Amino acid sequence: MRHRNSISILLVLVVLSLLWLTPTRSWSSESGIRLSKGQTVYVPAYSNVFTGPKKLPFQLATTLSIRSTDLSAAIRITSIDYYDTGGRLIRRYLDKPIGLGPLASTFIHIEEKDVSGGFGANFIVRWNSDKVVNAPVIECVMIGATSGQGISFVSPGQEVRE
Repeated sequence: MRHRNSISILLVLVVLSLLWLTPTRSWSSESGIRLSKGQTVYVPAYSNVFTGPKKLPFQLATTLSIRSTDLSAAIRITSIDYYDTGGRLIRRYLDKPIGLGPLASTFIHIEEKDVSGGFGANFIVRWNSDKVVNAPVIECVMIGATSGQGISFVSPGQEVRE
C-alpha cells in the first residue's frame, strides 16, 4: 500500500511539473527568442512536499539556478530574495550586484534540513543589462531522498515585471 501511495504522489508531481514547464513567456514572433534589458522573476521553490494519507512532509534540497543565455553580452543579477509560504522575506542573498558573463551560471543552494520556506516558498530574482539580451533561464531544482525513496523536479521562473 505504501508503495502505491508513493507512486501516486510521484505521478501527481510529474504532471504538475509538466504543467509548470508549459511556456508562459512572451516570445518574439520573428525569432522565437525572448529579449529584454531586465526583469523581475518569480521562482517557486519547495522546502517540502507532502506524502501519504497523514500528509507527512518530505524534505527537499532546493537549488536556484540562474543561467545567462546570451552568447555575447553580460547581465547583472541585482537581487536574489527568498520568501516563505506566508510571503515573508526570509533572507537576501546579495549585498551587491553580481555579473554573469555570456553563458555563465550561478546558483543558491538551500539544504534539506532548512524548512524555513515551507511548501509555498519562492525566490524573487532581479536582473538587468546595459543592452537588450537573451533573457536568462531562472529555475529551481528540488531533490530529496529518504529511506530509499527519492524525488526530484524542476520549477521554472516566471517573469512578473520587465
